[in-house]
Amino acid sequence: MQAVLSGYNRMIALLSGRYAEGVALLVLRVALAGIFWRSGRTKVVEGTWLQVSDTTRFLFESEYAGVPLLPPDLAATLATWSEHLWPALLVLGLATRFSALALLGMTMVIQFFVYPEAWWSVHIVWAAMALVLISRGGGVFSLDALIAKVRK
Repeated sequence: MQAVLSGYNRMIALLSGRYAEGVALLVLRVALAGIFWRSGRTKVVEGTWLQVSDTTRFLFESEYAGVPLLPPDLAATLATWSEHLWPALLVLGLATRFSALALLGMTMVIQFFVYPEAWWSVHIVWAAMALVLISRGGGVFSLDALIAKVRK
């Protein structure tokens, strides 16, 4: 029994280490980024990087019209650019906490003004992912960590 407990303790120590956490945070960054990146790619004209499609403009004028304060054309452009910029930064692990905070903000806008019925099925997962990244940062396998190391 002692051998089993000793093996278990070694495994926990290994999985609790800096590099295991770094791998987990990297996977988390890529997963959250992928959700928003794919959404951003559906908003652009095929074959372009950031040209907002007419379909996207129409959706922001009709289905997403509940988003307050912003004209639909501006909201469509900002959402499209945001769904490309913040995920790219997340994958790199650059400005991880700020990027995750931006995506959490987008998630809350979507939750409250676009799809309020999707909290338990989708948005709580996105929010949880973003909150982990906000609280833990990008981890050892991020540009944030490299910059911090160089600054020391």
